[in-house]
Amino acid sequence: MEIKEILKYVDHTLLKQESTWEQMKIICDDAMKFSTASVCVPPSFVKQCKDYCGDNMKICTVIGFPNGYNTTAVKVFETEDAVKNGADEIDMVINIGWAK
Repeated sequence: MEIKEILKYVDHTLLKQESTWEQMKIICDDAMKFSTASVCVPPSFVKQCKDYCGDNMKICTVIGFPNGYNTTAVKVFETEDAVKNGADEIDMVINIGWAK
């Protein structure tokens, strides 16, 4: 399988707490250049990334990241907000303690 084919299944991700808008633009540009499945960004950057990428790249975000400790109600609110801001994909972290 060629690299180009593999990248269609990969989310290009930047979830560091100290990430800046300038860094987000770079990963958005890279994701569009290399045709990744999506660009995965913190919820606070979803709207900016969607506006920046338009329909050229799917925007993914994380809910309950990194530990999944949020309540279900909080995750529902976060998800609705992310979708309203343009998220195409949601990666939700489960509460492993509750799952056990």
